[in-house]
Amino acid sequence: MLDAPNPTADRSVVLADYTTIRLGGSATDLVWASTEAELVECVTQADADRTPVLVLGGGSNLVVADAGFDGVVVRVAHTGIRFEPDGDRVVVRVEAGESWDDVVVASLARGLAGIECLSGIPGMAGATPIQNVGAYGAEISHVVTAVRAFDRVEKRELVLSPADCGFGYRTSALKHRDRYLVVGVDLVLTESRMSAPVGYQQLADALGVELGGRAPAVDVRAAVLVLRAAKGMLIDPADPESVSAGSFFTNPVLAASAIPDGAPQWPAPDRLVKTSAAWLIEQAGFGRGFGHGRVGLSRKHTLALVNRGGATTAELILFAAYIRDGVRERFGVDLEVEPALIGVRL
Repeated sequence: MLDAPNPTADRSVVLADYTTIRLGGSATDLVWASTEAELVECVTQADADRTPVLVLGGGSNLVVADAGFDGVVVRVAHTGIRFEPDGDRVVVRVEAGESWDDVVVASLARGLAGIECLSGIPGMAGATPIQNVGAYGAEISHVVTAVRAFDRVEKRELVLSPADCGFGYRTSALKHRDRYLVVGVDLVLTESRMSAPVGYQQLADALGVELGGRAPAVDVRAAVLVLRAAKGMLIDPADPESVSAGSFFTNPVLAASAIPDGAPQWPAPDRLVKTSAAWLIEQAGFGRGFGHGRVGLSRKHTLALVNRGGATTAELILFAAYIRDGVRERFGVDLEVEPALIGVRL
């Protein structure tokens, strides 16, 4: 995590320094909001001045245009974790600027289970409900009990229930909407040294348990970190394959009749079927490591698009479009982009 700049507001900040894919031009202002009040005040003032606002967390799910952002960037930096017993469960109240993986570590240290499969996911806690982050059979929506937010239209604080959030696969009612500024997230976890049921076969195999079985939660975390590192999905300055925005495309959720022959399939809500974007990309002729110039697919994970050094956002978007179009031409399936695109379109 980057240290806070001094002074609190910097001019002409290079946003590539604040994204894990290391792309993005300059911003007019960067304001470091170290309290919830400062966060709300900064955004409210910018709204009043009709100045465009980019709310920035860990920058791990963000692709910014080479032209940068003509407005104020507000860095969410207020932190804090509180544990409040509630019967045989514990409510974990997390401030939006808290590192997500620190939340996992702190919860495990308190003997709490429920988010161990979400270990190693980069970024801040406030971003987790926005795209309903998930990994290895778990999603943040499984444990969210409330999202604390500021309504930028009505200028008031409110608490959103899970139903209000409209959670779906890697999405929510908060995604692609600027109305609600997330200031905190409340989770409900179980007091247990054993994990939640393991719902992902690769993880179950790594742990030596049956699918749906349990293992010590700390062992689940350790296994998840090993799996993520093997896929270049842990932010590691020494690993060039981790210079990405994570998975660039989401797994398509389609009608059963639209699933290509031989593609992996998993049940999804509303009688739909989820298939593998990585499989589609590979079967369309784009293997791991495939690339063009300074951008390419990770050599560890087909879904990660990597900046191999000195790339531009324009190069990345052109390459992503080439991959997307190749899959569409081969299978008639449109891949959806997972990261937030600022100032660019695919």
